[in-house]
Parts: sequence; C-alpha cells; structure tokens
Amino acid sequence: MSLPEFWFLLIAVLFTGYFVLEGFDFGVGMLMPIIGRGDEQKKRTVLNTIGPVWDGNEVWLLTGGGAMFAAFPEWYASLFSGFYLALLLILVGLIARACAIEWRGKINDPRWRTWCDIGIGLGSWIPALAWGLAFANIVHGVKLNERKQIEGNLFDLLNPYALLGGLTTLLLFMLHGALFIALKTGNEVRDDAQRIIRVLFVPTAVVVAAFGIWTQLAHGHGWTWIPLALAVIGLLVAGFAASQGRDGWAFTGTAITIAAATVLLFGSLFPNVLPSTINDAFSLTVDGRDGTVAASSTHYTLVVMSWVAVALVPVVLVYQTWTYWVFRKRLTMEQIPAPIGLPMESAKS
Repeated sequence: MSLPEFWFLLIAVLFTGYFVLEGFDFGVGMLMPIIGRGDEQKKRTVLNTIGPVWDGNEVWLLTGGGAMFAAFPEWYASLFSGFYLALLLILVGLIARACAIEWRGKINDPRWRTWCDIGIGLGSWIPALAWGLAFANIVHGVKLNERKQIEGNLFDLLNPYALLGGLTTLLLFMLHGALFIALKTGNEVRDDAQRIIRVLFVPTAVVVAAFGIWTQLAHGHGWTWIPLALAVIGLLVAGFAASQGRDGWAFTGTAITIAAATVLLFGSLFPNVLPSTINDAFSLTVDGRDGTVAASSTHYTLVVMSWVAVALVPVVLVYQTWTYWVFRKRLTMEQIPAPIGLPMESAKS
C-alpha cells in the first residue's frame, strides 16, 4: 500500500468514526423537541445523554478535515471551493448547535431556552441532511474542469442521487439517535424513544437500501457488495434487537450500518477522490494514475504525517474510549437537577 492510499484509507476511517459518533448527536438534537415536547425535564434528560461526549465527537471531523488538507491539498481546495455554500451551511449549523448546547442552561428563562432549542435543532437537521448531499455528490462526480475548479452552483448539487443520499443520512442519524436515547435513558424517556424507533425503522430501512443499491450499481466495485450487505445486516440486527428491548445491540446495529455505508461510499469513490463528469482526465485521484491529476501531497509530507498519526491517534482513541466508559450509565428525569441558570433580568443587567 502506497502512502497516498494509506492516507485515503485513514481519512475514510476518520469520517467513519465521525458519522458513527456525531450521527447519534445529530439524532438526539433532532429528536429533543419531539420527545421533550411540553416537558422541560424530558428535554434536559435527552440533552444530557450527549452532554459529556458531543464536543469530543466533533474532533473526528476536525481531524478528518485537517488530514484531507495536509494529505490531499488539491482535493481539499477543489472540494471546499466548489461546495462552499453547502459546507458553509454545515459550519453555521455546527456553530449554532455548539453555542446553543453550551449556553442553554446559563439563563433560566423559557424564551432563552426556546431560542437555544431552535439552534440545537437547526444545528442537527442541517448537517444531517447536508453531509449526505455532499458525499453523494463526491461519489457521483462533479463538473470539475481542467483548472481543478468545480463549475456550476449549489442547485447543481441537488440531483436525485444526492437528495436520496441526504435523506439517507437524515433518517439514519435520527434512528441512530433514537436508539442512543433508549440506550442511555430509563422510564418515560426511554419509552418515548422506543415509540419513535418503531415509527422510524421501516422508512429508514427502505431509504438506506435504495441508496445503497443505487450506489453499488452506479459506482461500486465487486468487493463493495460486502459493506452494502453489512449495512443491511446491521439494520436488521437493530430492528430485531430494538423489538426485544436489547438497546445495546440495537445501537450497535445502526453503528455498523453507518460504518458500512461510509465504507461503501469511500470504496466506490476509490481511486478517485473527486471524479469529473466533464472529462475523466480531469478527475482528481489519490496518486495520479491513468493520466488523471494527483491530489496527494509530496512523499516527505506524507511520511512526516504518518509518524505523527502513529504516535497520536492511539492516545486520542484511548482517551475517548475512557470517556464513554465513565459516562456509561443510564439517565432518568429524577437524576436531572433543577435549573441553576441566572434569571433573564440579572443577565440583562
């Protein structure tokens, strides 16, 4: 395996970890106003399921984006310029969600919490949809010209395949979040989450299967039938386990589905990193094979990055695993203390 191939694989691993971990964060944010409708204590219980881990989950995105910038600068430059508005929407959503989560409990006022809930909701719905749109377009190909610039506008990204990809991530993350809430809570909140799971499962399974088969038939390779099959098996395991009240196995099932679906996307993309629909010769690939444009950095850059990754990635993995272990127990509404934020009048003064 060459160094460019190794770094393509590592970036795929980083985005897989991001979607599996941040996926349930998005799901929790989307479902918080539904489960907690009219009940502030329920809302706070739902939000506290991700309280200790949501910001750590975002580190996977920062690392993946940084690795893309350093290992494949041509890919990063073309992608972020051509997908500027779509990625800006994701960024704005993530910023709004982060601020809303951090500040929601600072002021003890219903109007303040309502605005924060809107920020959490928008910061969850928008990225959950936009990530599917973005990656579906990357696999499908874009109008990449000989100057490595993407022609067209935001509406060119709203093709049927990409829209199905966006709907896939939206529903899959929502189901993943509902299963996480069921896993992490008890009593009434868990019962509400299980009702949502029963409503979401069938439409999610249909959409995921449709997008996976379309991806495989249009862009996949022989071996990518394996992650497609694993994605389907993961969903079946999730559905059966949820019906039996086995929350841990059900959550593991959707985690497998998200991971397998991400492998399917990156596997279908390889050896391209950004295919061109104008001319195959304009496509960006990991190493410039078959007369295409090489997107990777110099050999020396990749060597230095590899040593840094070997030294630091295990440390990050151990720390995050320890965090999840420490906060592994279920939450109930009775364990959530009364709000301690300042009254709005004090905050204004």
